[in-house]
Amino acid sequence: MDQSDRYADLSLNEADLIKNQGHVLVAYIMKPKAGFGGYVETAAHFAAESSTGTNVSVSTTDAFTRGVDAMVYEVDEAANLMKIAYPVELFDRNIIDGRAMLCSFLTLCIGNNQGMGDVEHAKIHDFYVPPRFLRLFDGPSTTISDLWRVLERPVVDGGFIVGTIIKPKLGLRPQPFASACYDFWLGGDFIKNDEPQGNQLFAPLKETIPLVADAMKRAQDETGEAKLFSANITADDHYEMVARGEFILETFGENADHVAFLVDGYVTGPAAITTARRTFPKQYLHYHRAGHGAVTSPSAMRGYTAFVLSKMARMQGASGIHTGTMGFGKMEGEAADKLMAYMITDDSADGPYYHQEWQGMGATTPIISGGMNALRMPGFFENLGHSNLILTAGGGAFGHIDGAASGAISLRQAEQCWKQGADPIEFAKDHKEFARAFESFQSDADAIYPGWREALRINSAA
Repeated sequence: MDQSDRYADLSLNEADLIKNQGHVLVAYIMKPKAGFGGYVETAAHFAAESSTGTNVSVSTTDAFTRGVDAMVYEVDEAANLMKIAYPVELFDRNIIDGRAMLCSFLTLCIGNNQGMGDVEHAKIHDFYVPPRFLRLFDGPSTTISDLWRVLERPVVDGGFIVGTIIKPKLGLRPQPFASACYDFWLGGDFIKNDEPQGNQLFAPLKETIPLVADAMKRAQDETGEAKLFSANITADDHYEMVARGEFILETFGENADHVAFLVDGYVTGPAAITTARRTFPKQYLHYHRAGHGAVTSPSAMRGYTAFVLSKMARMQGASGIHTGTMGFGKMEGEAADKLMAYMITDDSADGPYYHQEWQGMGATTPIISGGMNALRMPGFFENLGHSNLILTAGGGAFGHIDGAASGAISLRQAEQCWKQGADPIEFAKDHKEFARAFESFQSDADAIYPGWREALRINSAA
């Protein structure tokens, strides 16, 4: 059934739609399946399935129903681009407080339409939320400024937070895990649980957390500097998440504001993020996105992009989200991914298809991880243009030839090198830990800084 007369109106003007603030706009890359209808016909069917339509005309449709139809308002068949305007009235609201919910956005915009028989594939590449609707989302309650405050830094442009992930990410019993935390904290700022860590039989949370809290106290006494820990409270059950969070805060006691809560936001979904955001509004909410590549990878033609995931995370209230390494680490990504970082940190930012005004909503910190070490950081900072972020380098810290503390210091020195505009090889001559990173990560050194061996008078083989 061709529904283009009802669910497509290519005369609609995007600027007018934005000005009127009545629609959420979504840009898809959509390819129709061969043997079905034309592009506009398939796009209209997609919009119908995403809103008020079905495969047949039904007797319950009335004039009001037609007023909340999702409408295809722009197509570029050559680029497989389809843009749909969703009336804000379509989206579900809380009965307790009238607030908006992200799960409703996902249900409509990336729900049943993903299984349509006439669609080869469809993926969200960008979306726009009008200010009147955006303000109904929680947004972050804490930001990186709260962490800078704990670290006694300026709350604006407080700079690089040097972090790590305890490796191996699974397998350590409580005491070795806490000891590794202590070792890193002698040089670094921030440690996170990796996403599978929680309450394994070999490392019960109620045994591990007290040892980590003690390690933090000892490291702070040793260095005279505040330290940060991101504890994984991910669980299927709301009550389990709250129980974990309350136990962790009670255990850290006077250092409770040094604790972030990590939630696996992709695998547990918006409900888990909102549980943490609303139950513990004073804790930094660390959005881990394990599993997201199933839909965000460039090789995945359905779902949504990593850019879209990050923008949704800010709306939900994530204080920080992993954004990849923008091509400078081991995970998929490219230098242009810096647009993702700008979208979640800036108050006014451009996406691939839409400009978004956040109107003062709190910023979400880019959290960088995945194969990073001190040698890769100057180029990363140069590409991004600032260092106001969190790094969680596992091998980049614990793989340093002189140990975790020296690895952390080498990462901090990498920021200094970039800020000074120094040549990294020349900078290394006066900074031991950074210099030793060349010996620690020789394959990276050879690829990024050819000639380093001669310049630093290092003769070891790779």
